[in-house]
Amino acid sequence: MIPAAPAPLHPAPTHAAPPRWQQLWRDAVRDPRELLSMLGLDAAGLGISEDAAAQFPLRVPRGFVARMRHGDRHDPLLRQVLPLDDEMRPMPGFTLDAVGDAAAKAGHGVIRKYRGRALLIATGSCAIHCRYCFRRHFPYAEETAAAAGWRDAVATIRNDTSIDEVILSGGDPWSLATPKLAELTDALAAVPHLRRLRVHTRLPVVLPERVDDALVQWLAALPWPVTVVLHANHAREFDADVDAALARLRGTGALLLNQAVLLRGVNDSVDALAALSERGHAAGVLPYYLHQLDRVQGAAHFEVPDETALRLHRELAARVSGYLVPKLVREVAGDPGKRPL
Repeated sequence: MIPAAPAPLHPAPTHAAPPRWQQLWRDAVRDPRELLSMLGLDAAGLGISEDAAAQFPLRVPRGFVARMRHGDRHDPLLRQVLPLDDEMRPMPGFTLDAVGDAAAKAGHGVIRKYRGRALLIATGSCAIHCRYCFRRHFPYAEETAAAAGWRDAVATIRNDTSIDEVILSGGDPWSLATPKLAELTDALAAVPHLRRLRVHTRLPVVLPERVDDALVQWLAALPWPVTVVLHANHAREFDADVDAALARLRGTGALLLNQAVLLRGVNDSVDALAALSERGHAAGVLPYYLHQLDRVQGAAHFEVPDETALRLHRELAARVSGYLVPKLVREVAGDPGKRPL
């Protein structure tokens, strides 16, 4: 009899129907008026901006919309995605490159800011467009590590033996199909000085269907310890589907952390911050960072003053267990690490 051939580590793609998450991605809401209609809201008086939507298009998965409160024009999830006139008002100190990405470029799609770490801009795609995004003006078309089959990016890392951790970012790296991710990590596995992999992603929160069998199998097979840094800003971003996705990720052995941004009108109260930490912990996620807003052009209306941020952080520390208190930080271009407040 003919012995069975061993299964390949990463099976070749078939011509079957695309994964469900990709269809849900395509079905995302892209029209601000459709979004408001779904919530029973009238656009009049909300300051909806066609110019802001043209500059940085609305995109929000329908499952995330379902977590918004019907009829609430101040809903904290809605505020994160709705393009407003405020975005088009120039504000002193708010720039196109708020965190100095351009100056930190080390190779095609590779950013080097901190010792021992390299960040790969894996893609410019996201399942959701957050209005405060510090890379909303980033030139993804020219600066994506996936170009040329990852060769330039991987070569940059291979040639710098001081790099022991790779951070996949974007965009959202998990917007890439799993075979594409495997192509990258297979190449990185040949770099002997890599010891850790980190993934920065919002997809398990905004599109939990992305955590499918293929992604879980890929994650579990990686040769390094993996940290998945999620991004949720409000407790109501978690629901039963998100909980299930995060349980699957934890089952691979990955460490789950959350980084949030302090946002006016979203989570700028001690009640909201405490609920976020507690709800995330209930889903198996530890708080990591609470970022002061990166001062990117178009996001000034989200900014919380430093004195308010410090007061909220003190009040949070007095209310919850120490391991539920994220570090309050700001990213400053040129600094060797996040700057504590």
